[in-house]
Amino acid sequence: MFNPMSNRPMTTPQFPQHVATLPNAITVVGIELRTSNSVAAQTIPPHWQRFTQEAVLASLPVKRNDDVLAVYTHFEHAGRNNTGLYSLVIGAAVAADAPVPAGMVRVVVPASQRAVFGVETGRFDLVGAAWQTIWQRSDLAKTFIAEYEQYHANGNITISIGLFPATMPA
Repeated sequence: MFNPMSNRPMTTPQFPQHVATLPNAITVVGIELRTSNSVAAQTIPPHWQRFTQEAVLASLPVKRNDDVLAVYTHFEHAGRNNTGLYSLVIGAAVAADAPVPAGMVRVVVPASQRAVFGVETGRFDLVGAAWQTIWQRSDLAKTFIAEYEQYHANGNITISIGLFPATMPA
């Protein structure tokens, strides 16, 4: 592709990947949206606006750190695919027994093998493209149990996908 504004060819961004073990479950408390891929472009941006407007991160006094986690879970076809309804919970990691403020929910990312994709630091605009790349990857045995975006306090962005252990890529 060619970008007429820069006189240079445009390239598709690369999303470096590695496989890692999440040794312990992550408990996340935040606000929930029930949506599907067919309407996600219309429903997810307002959900992020709500997260910001309601200062959800600041209202969680017992969070483990200042990272924001956006957890995709409760898939209608868990274990098979991401078609149908799923929940997006935007919040922060907390202790497993942390209280859940009114209007929020608790979800758990289980300990698991994961494919972790890096998104260029501070480039929130590339997260959607990263997801498109991830969902097109047929070589990853995705669990469709709990996937998450992690917006690290230092600006780094990662996307973590659960993998079935017996069929992990090398």
